[in-house]
Amino acid sequence: MEKIAVVGAGASGLFVGGLLSQKGFDVTIFDKNEKVGKKLFITGKGRCNLTNLCQPNEFLQAVVRGDKFLTSAIYGFSSEDCVDFFEALGLKTKVERGNRVFPLSDKSSDVIKILQNVHCQNVKMSLCNKVVKIEKFDDGFEVYAEDGKHKFSKVIVATGGKSYSSTGSCGDGYEIAKSFGHTIESLKPALCPILLKDLFVKSLQGVSLRNVKLKVLADGKSIEEFGEMLFTDKGVSGPIVLTVSSLVNRAKKVELMLDFKPALSEKQLDLRLLRDFEENKNKDLKTVLRGLLQRSVAEIFAKAIGLDENKKIHNITKEERQRIVEGLKNFKLKFGGLYDIDTGIVTSGGVCLKEINPKTYESKLIKGLYFLGEVLDLDAVTGGFNLQIAWSTAFACAKGIAGF
Repeated sequence: MEKIAVVGAGASGLFVGGLLSQKGFDVTIFDKNEKVGKKLFITGKGRCNLTNLCQPNEFLQAVVRGDKFLTSAIYGFSSEDCVDFFEALGLKTKVERGNRVFPLSDKSSDVIKILQNVHCQNVKMSLCNKVVKIEKFDDGFEVYAEDGKHKFSKVIVATGGKSYSSTGSCGDGYEIAKSFGHTIESLKPALCPILLKDLFVKSLQGVSLRNVKLKVLADGKSIEEFGEMLFTDKGVSGPIVLTVSSLVNRAKKVELMLDFKPALSEKQLDLRLLRDFEENKNKDLKTVLRGLLQRSVAEIFAKAIGLDENKKIHNITKEERQRIVEGLKNFKLKFGGLYDIDTGIVTSGGVCLKEINPKTYESKLIKGLYFLGEVLDLDAVTGGFNLQIAWSTAFACAKGIAGF
């Protein structure tokens, strides 16, 4: 029976290990952690956003790096296949806004239990056992783990990236890849909060904005994201910010603007202001601003556009009204970079895709060595896409090895 080692008991490692064991291979999964699926446990805020239920061509549009490379894997094991797979194992699922798929129970632990106890029931789990080194020999590999030396015919590296190091993702896979001569594309944080240089940020910590548009100019390229965002102690976070972070993490010059009222054109907004001014002409500006913005935001907004919030409405000039409209539609934020790579939901960069076979995920440099999931230079926007990349790359690899 052919022996295969999988390094990493995360999404792609568990998935490929289970598939190969079911095809008669002797599979051992090594992981430095005391339990499997540590990062899976915290995904989707502990609910585990399994995938995004869309057509493969739509899916590939959500991939930031490696869309062409992923084409074969995503068509080979689509998000629809993923839902069918987990349902067949007994996991009931549901689809939420934005086509995001979650377990019906809202518990990531249910996903992990099914992967470990049902899918991987014939897999040997070697936990609390870090792989220190791997060497290639004519007839296979020697895997040096903390408990000693082990011989395998093939090795699959599924160690994840460098984000969330508390879950064990601290870049081990990159070191293994480098030891075999692989190129590592520069690592950047992805799906992480954005730092702002604006002094008012700290006073807005915890304030959430809904139905806003974040407008971005990154090295001259225009990007717009609509939805929710949240102020942190050092910047902004939330779904639209996380997506933007992945799109600008390699840009040299980034400009940010916030549209507080994307549903209204400047002309419509001006008419709305005129009406509000007419109804409140003897009141302070803050009265009208608080009808448009949250109280804490209204105060900062007035200062930022150079107006006194206590100024009477009937004293506000046409030019000042235009300044309010312009500010509501194009409120400038001073980009200060991205949060540290450890805060990213995923890592951008990794093992160079030119050195990997996109059909089987085998190294083009070393026969019998495979790389899956986040350790590769692959990443996508938020919404279940990155986990689907883990499942699809694992399926392609298992299919390549077992020939099913």
